[in-house]
Amino acid sequence: MIKKRKTNRYTEVYVLGQHICMSAHKARRVIDQIRGRSYKKTLMILELMPYRACYPIFKLVYSAAANASHNMGFNQASLFIRKAEVNEGTTVKKLKPQAQGRNSPIKRPTCHITIVLRDISLYEGYKDYTICLRKPEWIDKTKYINRKRHDLYSSGGLWDKK
Repeated sequence: MIKKRKTNRYTEVYVLGQHICMSAHKARRVIDQIRGRSYKKTLMILELMPYRACYPIFKLVYSAAANASHNMGFNQASLFIRKAEVNEGTTVKKLKPQAQGRNSPIKRPTCHITIVLRDISLYEGYKDYTICLRKPEWIDKTKYINRKRHDLYSSGGLWDKK
């Protein structure tokens, strides 16, 4: 079931997919790859990733962009993903018959996926529109690699056991 809502009438389009049958952890693995990227890049990434979670996320992003272009008149080339999050939904519980009259529980987790698209072309006149495009600091790979190398060699390196 997909619910579509619009927030911030002039700049953003909001899409919510509820009760999607997969665990939230598996969907987050894909959502983390597309957060903050442009619409075209996102579609390319989702088509090439080998995970099952990519298809429902692809449908949500595509639907949000179609709504943005049809209802709001936005250009799809200037859209990017401002917010993407996954929350846990209800767990569907069933019983599977087993041998000798017993049964075992089956739990099917669900998740709710929220995606917000924003049009960059509306922010070109402002100085601070680049704030919404900037990557978080923790993504800076040079800091992570240097910290990892420092921890590896400061603790005695790989051959500390004799």
